[in-house]
Amino acid sequence: MAGIRKIRETYEKNGGIFRLIPTFVPRRFSQPGRRLRLHPDDYYALGTDRGAIKERWFSSVIQCMNGEKTREDEGFSYVSCSNDPRDRFTLKEAVEELGAELIGRYLMDTYGTWPMYSKFFDYEEPLFHHLHLGFEAAAAVGRLGKPEAYYYPPQYNNVPGKFPHTYFGFHSDVTPEQVKERLAHYETEDTRITELSRAYRIQLGTGWYTPPGVLHAPGSYLTYEPQWNSDVNSVYENIVDGEVYPYSMLVENCPPERQQDLDYVFSLLDWEKNMDLKYREHYFREPIVITDNEDYCEKWVVYGNDYIFAKELTVYPGRSARIQDCAAYGCILVQGHGKFGGYNAEAAGMLRFGQLSADEYFVGELAAKQGVLIENHSQFEPLVMLKHFAPSNTEAPRSLKTEAGESL
Repeated sequence: MAGIRKIRETYEKNGGIFRLIPTFVPRRFSQPGRRLRLHPDDYYALGTDRGAIKERWFSSVIQCMNGEKTREDEGFSYVSCSNDPRDRFTLKEAVEELGAELIGRYLMDTYGTWPMYSKFFDYEEPLFHHLHLGFEAAAAVGRLGKPEAYYYPPQYNNVPGKFPHTYFGFHSDVTPEQVKERLAHYETEDTRITELSRAYRIQLGTGWYTPPGVLHAPGSYLTYEPQWNSDVNSVYENIVDGEVYPYSMLVENCPPERQQDLDYVFSLLDWEKNMDLKYREHYFREPIVITDNEDYCEKWVVYGNDYIFAKELTVYPGRSARIQDCAAYGCILVQGHGKFGGYNAEAAGMLRFGQLSADEYFVGELAAKQGVLIENHSQFEPLVMLKHFAPSNTEAPRSLKTEAGESL
């Protein structure tokens, strides 16, 4: 446990802004896309038995669900106190110590913590068709539901991977009985459940919102993914690109007595949303420009829900801007270099596992409201960052309008 004095000194010394240390996470499934700007020698830094590193987590106060060998602090973001990587404390400790002073009164009173995190996930192959549990189903196993969203940053996507398309839900003529029939053969044959689904080609610079209970098989572009504080899955697809997934991945977040009950497993689906005939209209997200002037451009890239939000901020070459936000946020710099508040900031080129960086920050509520001065010191390149917010950002667009003028 970090000392209270160190947490407060670091917070006050840097004007309410923390610099965070890169948090890389391995996964035992699939293959890495190798676009995380991690050194090629470090993809198995936690051991080959853990699988390759395929994700980088941002602004996280939770442990990832990574099996029995998961480290106690795996998934947690650390605050850097100096240029010594050992001089640190977790963001979770900072939230516990500073509370509303850091994240705002609304989040502390409502959730008691910082309730979301974001990540880059980076897979060479498409992921399995899976869903994240809703809040009621997750509560049955002592966890939280998981709404999430995607944005595809061009700066990290010089190559598309093997399948740059994402499946969502089911075709309009699929029946519950057809889905259950596929699940019944999970351990005996390839269920090929994506035969029942529909795929959309990924467009860089756009994104999607994915509610809990919606089956999805993310495509092979590196994805920026703001999400709720949860890591709960149910994997409906048992074989992907020749890799076989055990039955336990279908039912690992079901109560033990319900793990052989296919009706219960099926109930994890939000059937109405999976069958939405206007799925793209309702959940695809084009950026919404907030401001565009000679100094900077800011856009909403994650919006249209009640949980998670994100902006893309671009400061033009040689320009600066003081950017105000109404709530605390985390951010990751994806292009360029300059100043972020009192910090020298730069997008990562190539990082070693455990190395400090100057591309990731967490901004407390007071600093966000006062405004952070951001300077682009490049003569030619824009400075681009992605900023992730919790529900305390009251300026984020919560709803979309349908053709009938109804809010979604």
